[in-house]
Amino acid sequence: MMPSVFQTSPLRHWVTQCLFLVTTAVLSCFSVLTWASEDLRATIYDQSLPLEERVEAMQELTGLEPEPDRIYRVCVWDIFGRSGPIYGAAQDQRRKILQYGINVEMVPYTSESVMVEELKSGTCDAALMSGLRARLFNQYTGTLDSIGGFPEREQMRLGLQLMADPRSADRMVSNGYVVMGIAPAGAAHVFVNDRSINTLAKASGKRVVVLDYDPTQAEMISGVGATPVVADIVNAPNMFNTGVVDVLAAPLAAYEVLELHKGLEPDGGIIDLPLTHITMQLIGREEVIPNELAQFVREAFYQGFDEIIGRIRMEEDKVPDKWWIEIPAEDRREYDTLMQQARLELREQGYYSGDMLTLQRKIRCRTDGSREECSNPVE
Repeated sequence: MMPSVFQTSPLRHWVTQCLFLVTTAVLSCFSVLTWASEDLRATIYDQSLPLEERVEAMQELTGLEPEPDRIYRVCVWDIFGRSGPIYGAAQDQRRKILQYGINVEMVPYTSESVMVEELKSGTCDAALMSGLRARLFNQYTGTLDSIGGFPEREQMRLGLQLMADPRSADRMVSNGYVVMGIAPAGAAHVFVNDRSINTLAKASGKRVVVLDYDPTQAEMISGVGATPVVADIVNAPNMFNTGVVDVLAAPLAAYEVLELHKGLEPDGGIIDLPLTHITMQLIGREEVIPNELAQFVREAFYQGFDEIIGRIRMEEDKVPDKWWIEIPAEDRREYDTLMQQARLELREQGYYSGDMLTLQRKIRCRTDGSREECSNPVE
């Protein structure tokens, strides 16, 4: 076949050259834009720079500017609604967020499950929830609440410091959601209505509350011979207080506000070994809250660590000494082993993040290098 006039004419050469020049220009522009974006992102994540400079870079990169009429709806789970301690602490954080030019409306929810569905539907731009529930949105940060993950408060402090570090920023985004902040919620302990239940073996045959959205808890309870009783996080304390169940895992700070003394009386107690230190996590919709903006909120949350812990300590100090059930040192080692086995099983089931379990083990060993797991790591 004879070549066309276009194929052999100077026109073809001219068009080819034009396409080459256009393509080169587009790629050059893209490279410049990419470089500029990375430069701005580096400024945003550089904590040594003044806050104002970092915020300006964030606004330039994301296009977010202070808009008086734009109000971000942040939903807050608190059993007691507007009068509750979680909602009150959230209001304190709101005042810090305002310094970034972001107007926030805090909306209380007494049902965590309803609030989570509102987040998924877009009714909430962000939602403050328990770390256990946050695992449904981000497995990595949700594993912070793993059983035995942080037996000591200072270990949790270090963990949350690392989560607020810009080097962890990529980990904060998952499946269209971004972790905007993580706050400590205190130590979780086991409450029993019979002081003789001071070992896992003695929990055999007893009724233990498990959360309705977390089927792995039922498996763990059944594994020690106890009977799991399904409840939601709101009804669980009342079931313990009325004797429907014998064992309840709960934050120590909830002792007075949930009137857990009713379930402890007359012969109950609280195991003096924390299951772990738990968290509250603010989860946002990434399409509304860019990760670059969320970085500032994460830092603000961590800066409020001591203030939040101060409030928690005030509540924990209300627990009378008479309720404590001491655990001998040899039994503590047994608990450590059993909790490690539980973490490993849940990791294999895909429930826990292996990377977070490894980080938690390193933090535990940093604060106590004599632990057996430090010389023989399996996490």
